[in-house]
This record gives sequence, structure tokens and C-alpha cells, in this order.
Amino acid sequence: MGEPNEVTFRLTRRRSSVPRARAMLHAALGDWSVGQDVLDDSELVLSELVTNALRVRVPGDRQVGVRILRLPHEHLVRLEVSDAGSGKPEIQHPGENETGGRGLMLVEALAHRWGVEERACGIGKTVWAELKATAVASDPAPPTEVPAAMILPGQCVRVWGSWRTALGVRGDLDADGALHVVIELDKGPALRVRSRETLTVRKAGTLAAPRATETTPG
Repeated sequence: MGEPNEVTFRLTRRRSSVPRARAMLHAALGDWSVGQDVLDDSELVLSELVTNALRVRVPGDRQVGVRILRLPHEHLVRLEVSDAGSGKPEIQHPGENETGGRGLMLVEALAHRWGVEERACGIGKTVWAELKATAVASDPAPPTEVPAAMILPGQCVRVWGSWRTALGVRGDLDADGALHVVIELDKGPALRVRSRETLTVRKAGTLAAPRATETTPG
């Protein structure tokens, strides 16, 4: 079976979700061998789409959905951000002295094309953007094994027979003083393993994030 052509995750409605979305994007595009210029543009576009979605007025428990796809045959990277809000975002034309309202202008300038669709299931909408990426690899870098202490947020980890995305990584000492690593996953419970136990990941070292460090249990 080939590696998946998409990454999906959900974001809570808080400011920290924007850098988290960028980190997930960085990991995915790194695995797909996307060039730095496309990666930079994609980060800007995704940041704007997620920021706009977080501003939409919806019930507090409604999350924002993100889908990142590679379309190697079309040489495109597609970004989709879904929210439960109504209405259709439109490009604004703020005056010279206005500091806001330029997000979609940036999206239009950087994307090959973009648009808005009603969600097929559920309420709300999906705002999408596609960016040209001639270097998108049809097959990502092969998986590799690394110690659990080397796992980075945004990497895909092979656990329980399937791939899971690491959302957060922290160190934890047990009663005997042994260091364990706790990995928060996008699906299912967190994974807790000894720091030296090897795990299978996709393209280790994609993100320049710190290793898990020792912490004193509270």
C-alpha cells in the first residue's frame, strides 16, 4: 500500500492553533519533497485560512477542520479549512490606513486558485486554495525508526497498526526515575513509551523542534 496523499486534523478555537497548523503543514510538505518557496507560500496561505476560520462566530465547541493534499499529477498542493459558520468570505479592499482585511488578498496573490464550498456533510463551509508545486514527489521519503525521545510534533508515527500524527511530545519520569515519552496523537489515546524505545516515523527530523526533556511529575 502506498503512502497517503493527504493529512487531516482538527483544531480547537484558540490562537495557538495557527502555529500548530503551520507545523503540521511543514511536516507534510517536507515528507512530500515540496520546495522551500512553495512551503513558505503554503504556510502563509494556511495561516490566513485558519485565522479567518477561527474568527467565525460559531458555538464554542465547534472545531476547525484542516485537510492538506498533494496532487502530484497536477503538480498542486491543496489546502482546505472547514468551519461551521455561514456566509461566504470575500476579498476586501481596505484603505491605506487600515491594518486588517488583507488576508484573502494574500491568498489570491499566492494561490494558483481558491474558492469556497458548502460542506458535503454537516453545516458550514470549506475554504480551499491550491498552489503550484512542480516538485511534489509522488512517493514520500521511506519510513525510518528512531528512539521515542527523538519524535517531533507533526511527524507521523506508526502505532497500533496504523499511522498517527504526533500533536505534542513531552517527557515524564516514572516512580523509579526512568524517563518515558508521552506522545499526544491526533486519534486515540496518548502513547507512553520508554524514551529509548524505537518507533517508526516518516522522515525523521522534518521539524526543528526540541527533544522530549525530563520533567518532574506533579
